[in-house]
Amino acid sequence: MKIHEYQAKAILKAAGVPILEGRVVHSAKGAAAAFSELGCAIAVVKAQIHAGGRGKGGGVKLVRSAAEAEAAATAIMAKPLITYQTGPHGQKVKTLLVEQGCAIERELYAGIALDRASKLPVLMVSSEGGVEIEVVAHSHPEKILKEPIDPITGLLPSQARRLAKEVGLPPALWEKATQFLQALCRVYVEKDLSLAEINPLVVTKDGQLLALDAKMNFDSNALYRQPGVVALRDLDEEDPSEIAGQEAGITYISLDGNIGCLVNGAGLAMATMDIIKLYGAAPANFLDVGGGATKDQVAKAFRLILADPKVTGILINIFGGILRCTTLAEGIVAAVKETGLSLPLVVRLEGTEVEQGRQILRDSGLAITTASTMADAAEKIVKATAKA
Repeated sequence: MKIHEYQAKAILKAAGVPILEGRVVHSAKGAAAAFSELGCAIAVVKAQIHAGGRGKGGGVKLVRSAAEAEAAATAIMAKPLITYQTGPHGQKVKTLLVEQGCAIERELYAGIALDRASKLPVLMVSSEGGVEIEVVAHSHPEKILKEPIDPITGLLPSQARRLAKEVGLPPALWEKATQFLQALCRVYVEKDLSLAEINPLVVTKDGQLLALDAKMNFDSNALYRQPGVVALRDLDEEDPSEIAGQEAGITYISLDGNIGCLVNGAGLAMATMDIIKLYGAAPANFLDVGGGATKDQVAKAFRLILADPKVTGILINIFGGILRCTTLAEGIVAAVKETGLSLPLVVRLEGTEVEQGRQILRDSGLAITTASTMADAAEKIVKATAKA
């Protein structure tokens, strides 16, 4: 789960991380009023969407008056904001953060992510702030300093001071950097984050350390113990199909291809998408109905796929363990009859009650193509959609 910058900053502020004063608004007039309330000479109007690259996309504007703030807000909210993370259609901007400006001396980067090799969160700090960390990792990997974090003890002062020294901060700022980084690490662990980024972390000309931007992603599997975080969820920023999938107990992620996939098990779903690519097409979604799916969930998953206008064919790949092939077959037949499916449909079944499941499909009298292997299934659906 993602949240907006202003929400992430509120969490950081509560943890003792310094941020600039700002106002959250939802209109151009509100932006003008916010500028006046802040009483500063320079402010920044920032689009609030769940995507990076807002500045390059025109979603961050420096303003010097209430009139400029109103004009900037009008321009940002007039059309969808397109960044490298939104896709070509962009994202409609409904919320703005109007924030005080500051005199920047240096821009740094600080972020935390889970290192699956060490099974620990890893704090990353770089002197290359204001740049996408992926770019830094590619061009100057030596400039990314890493420090593992013990979730029990947290980031030790010695670790924080070492990072502050190696990133080039003067000794006068080491204590502030230690407090900043320790607070960030506490938030990561206590709030069940999967990613935290401060980019840039700035040193101001008067010697302050500030989180000028903030990004947080939360572990969805831990949200049951984070009710305060769940309350921050903005459904307008999420794909309606993915929301519908969550409500049905189905893992669904929209992609850019044309072959709809219905699979049980994340590993099998990934392999199915790979083999579709191997045979020259692209998956329209990642969809895992899970090992214990019901007939109703299968039908709902089928309807989710059909709701995507990009889909020109459907591949169902099921290995029946807990989910019996007969349950899956009954769900497929019910969904095809209910929707009046006219798209090519290829089904590959293996596992528990597989022969009975295949017989249900044969007896249905519906236009369902069966396949014996994953390769066979991928080849058949790609050929069928190409003909269509």
